[in-house]
Amino acid sequence: MSTYLFHGFQTPETLATLLAAPEDRAAVIAPIFKSLGGELLGYWYVLGGVEVYVLFELPDDVTATGMAARVASSGAFVSPTCTRLMTVQETLAALGGAGGATVYRPPGQPE
Repeated sequence: MSTYLFHGFQTPETLATLLAAPEDRAAVIAPIFKSLGGELLGYWYVLGGVEVYVLFELPDDVTATGMAARVASSGAFVSPTCTRLMTVQETLAALGGAGGATVYRPPGQPE
């Protein structure tokens, strides 16, 4: 199971809808994650109610990409992003795995 962080800015229309009829969006979307084999870990608004952060787990990147694409295509958010978060252990394994690779040479540096 992988952990992901969604970030988006609600459109003025989305915010106006929530102002007219407030609802617990975490409760609304939690079953979607369950149906995909995952779990909603948290749902936060930034002061002002426009910015949203959603922390969740899903089985794999393909499932997360599909979910993020559906949210992005809904039109409820501007500039939505979905980031896969890596544990310390995953990062250490990745850094150790890169140890045997050829040394990276930045552009313009001598070989």
